[in-house]
Amino acid sequence: MTETSIIMVLFGSFLVLLVIGAPITVSLGVAALASILYLDQNPIKLVQIAFNSVGSFPLMALPAFILAGALMEAAGISKRLVALAESFAGPVTGGISAATVLACMFFGAISGSGPATTAAVGMLMIPAMVRRGYDKGYASAITASSGGLGIVIPPSIPMVIFGISALGMTVPVEAIAQHGDFQSVSIPKLFIAGVLPGMVISVSLIIMNYVRCKRAGYMGTSEGWSLAQIGNAFRSGFWSIMAPLVILGGIYSGFFTPTESAIVAIFYTLFVGVFIHKELKWEDLSRSLETTTWLSGRVLLILFTATVFGRILVENQIPSMVAEQMLSLTQNLYLIWLLIIGFLLFVGMFMETLAAIMILTPVLLPVTYNLGIDPVHFGIVMVCSLSIGFSTPPLGENLFVASGISDTPLEEVTAKALPFALISTLAVIVIAFVPQITLLLPKLFGY
Repeated sequence: MTETSIIMVLFGSFLVLLVIGAPITVSLGVAALASILYLDQNPIKLVQIAFNSVGSFPLMALPAFILAGALMEAAGISKRLVALAESFAGPVTGGISAATVLACMFFGAISGSGPATTAAVGMLMIPAMVRRGYDKGYASAITASSGGLGIVIPPSIPMVIFGISALGMTVPVEAIAQHGDFQSVSIPKLFIAGVLPGMVISVSLIIMNYVRCKRAGYMGTSEGWSLAQIGNAFRSGFWSIMAPLVILGGIYSGFFTPTESAIVAIFYTLFVGVFIHKELKWEDLSRSLETTTWLSGRVLLILFTATVFGRILVENQIPSMVAEQMLSLTQNLYLIWLLIIGFLLFVGMFMETLAAIMILTPVLLPVTYNLGIDPVHFGIVMVCSLSIGFSTPPLGENLFVASGISDTPLEEVTAKALPFALISTLAVIVIAFVPQITLLLPKLFGY
């Protein structure tokens, strides 16, 4: 059995199932099982690998962060963060839509999810923009495009998944011999590395927003900034602002791990929602638990099958073959980066982010090892590239969420979101070409 025949069975069955409309979980699982049978191996291997895939301690952070994000919305934390961002809008051209980008940054620091960020911010900011005279389609587009920041600004669920995927891989000996030993991949390091890239993408979105609002005539308020309004929003949102500071501050100060921080976030939110804001009810808690169960189950099913799929890739040395083929095209680091980013943008249009990370990390990470790219830098570029997929068709989950909130045709939202996807892509290229943007903060914090 040649590697080519295994690739044909694995990817052929996977693509056929996707084309006929099978869910991503089914497509991955059936393709993996077909390959195991083709290799004349015991099918129980699929169950064993799938079972072991959820035995990772960092993976416990996944349902905990999902629950924390759901509770924060119910406890009024997200509402106050959005109000604080809106208070900064003032007389600036496109100020309230720029505040939407800031609100997505704030909520991304407690959510870790793109669609959750879009929903939480969009429910408040889209109607506010429409009241200020914004076109519904544009208001939905800027919200959907900014919602991708939810997975770039830490804490980030995709970064947890990348960390788990990367930790299980060994660095090729020849790569170490050529480029020296590589820095370790840890989830706290990934979290802190995502801060500056998240800001770079945010600034790029705000610049594009200013240009488009200037052309469309979306002006700010005539009253100017109100220090009283900003002060009131800050006082009202003080405990909301403290949420990301408690979560991230605890991680970087060494008080708790990322997994433990997710549990801290839950208890912090319960305390604020019940005793300070007094908005968290039993019905909200029940609904949040229901949302967490549904989302966690969905993600874990993908994790089961994607782990088996990835293991078959690695065992049959398919990633090293891809690395050799890509490096045979060119040794130019910048061209390789453009190839990788282009490929990730294409994949992000059709595949869920978590599944893409679990499938592609074993394939692309060896390429970056051979080029001497820090794996943390690659991980951040990967997450940033895939975040754009939330606002590009046909999958574009953020587009569906924003379109539903504003009751605007999906085609209109999509057309107005594409310029934001373009500027975000340029920002990702800058992040890839300038590794210091990603690695500066980890170095300062001693990682």
